[in-house]
Amino acid sequence: MSEQTFEVTGMTCGHCVMAVTQAISEVPGVAAVQVDLATGEAQVRGDNIDEKTVRAAVAEAGYGT
Repeated sequence: MSEQTFEVTGMTCGHCVMAVTQAISEVPGVAAVQVDLATGEAQVRGDNIDEKTVRAAVAEAGYGT
């Protein structure tokens, strides 16, 4: 299992954190997601995680990476 950290821009509240967490959780191969509003980072753990797919999921939710 690998871990990757992504910078997420545009988050301003707890709802944003939940939206990003849900979007990334739906990406195939993702086992766990932890999004931190204060640092603007999402830590993603899983197997064979495709970085482009994670970034696309975040963008689809309305945020930047």
